[in-house]
Amino acid sequence: MKPVVREYSNDETLQKDVEQLKALGVAREDIYVLSHDDDRTERIANNADANTIGSREVGLKHTVGNIFSKKGDELRNKIHEIGFSKEEAETFEEHLDEGKVLLFVTDHEKVKNWA
Repeated sequence: MKPVVREYSNDETLQKDVEQLKALGVAREDIYVLSHDDDRTERIANNADANTIGSREVGLKHTVGNIFSKKGDELRNKIHEIGFSKEEAETFEEHLDEGKVLLFVTDHEKVKNWA
């Protein structure tokens, strides 16, 4: 099953939504943040106490490969590895190019009540 995904332009709104998710009982391990800028991704994840999509999620082989790939390829690989098709990953990566931040939630049961 694919993660639930939401798109944000505003980091504070994303952080508030992460707080809502945690209030619903969603674990930190099921909440991932991704942006086009690694520093921004880390900052938002730290502020919201959420995860980034790292080597544990994509596997060591892809992590090593991502070191040598262009940023767009790396982002698409990460999105693909957590459950989306290559085409979906392309679309999400275009949104990241536009400065959006994506929030992925992998706990499908608890996220059903998320307004």
